[in-house]
Amino acid sequence: MELRQLEYFVAVSEEASFTKAAARLYVAQPGVSAQIRRLEHELGQQLLDRSGRTVRLTEVGTAVLAYARRALDGVAGMRLVIDDFTGLMRGRVSVGMVRSCSSLDLPELLSDFHKAHPAVEITLTEQNTDRLLDDLHNGLLDAAIVALTTARLPGIDLHVIADESLVVAVNPSDLLADRASIPVTELRDRPLISLPAGTGMRACLEKACAEAGFEPRVVFEASDPNILAQLAIHSLGAAVIPESLAALHTEELHAVNLASPWFRGLMALAWRSEGPMSPAAHAFVEHARAVLATPYASGHPSAEA
Repeated sequence: MELRQLEYFVAVSEEASFTKAAARLYVAQPGVSAQIRRLEHELGQQLLDRSGRTVRLTEVGTAVLAYARRALDGVAGMRLVIDDFTGLMRGRVSVGMVRSCSSLDLPELLSDFHKAHPAVEITLTEQNTDRLLDDLHNGLLDAAIVALTTARLPGIDLHVIADESLVVAVNPSDLLADRASIPVTELRDRPLISLPAGTGMRACLEKACAEAGFEPRVVFEASDPNILAQLAIHSLGAAVIPESLAALHTEELHAVNLASPWFRGLMALAWRSEGPMSPAAHAFVEHARAVLATPYASGHPSAEA
């Protein structure tokens, strides 16, 4: 069994394609196929199902995948330890970012880290919070900027970046425009504008409504909170947005507070609290925590979780 066979197997399983895995590894596709066949022959089991349009793991392949990743991580860790002795940090850091993260200058943070550690490869992906947390737990990401409803998650460490109230923003002509606050029940059957399911703000809305015994009627979804505000300005519904965003449109929007403990949004840097972390990933987390040392808070101060 060779390390490159394990590397090829992991790449194909993650890409669900021999062609994409070969491109990622900068090798010819037939070579990837041949090495995985040799691995399957040595193990005496088929690891990949090639019968469909995409390559899928067999039951045995799913069980083997975790061990293959650990073996590769172990070898990578050995190399990183040697680099530490020579004063050079190498490796790979996979970072995730929530879709509604436009207020954070993540490109500058990544650029500064790259200047400090030019031999470390950095990748960035954008997903909803629920997918980012799954990828953190599964080891596909080293760190992520996520939006949450709570500052406590099993198996995850958090550094809170922002903590502020969410509001229901409406056009000044709306019936709610003369109200400073409302109970959650007044959102029942009302057309609402929100981020998509799986995001932190949407989770806040869903939890608040669930506690009141109903599901929110979301008629418009967008991944950019600024679009949500614009939809509300055009009287298309009541938008669930951060208080700070509503404050930017005081002449066009009226912000209504919601009487619910779930109506606060957190944004945080997240990383795994369990299992080994590569030196490169550890360095990135420490760099990000230093850059984001003072969490922004609206309504009450926030502390690091």
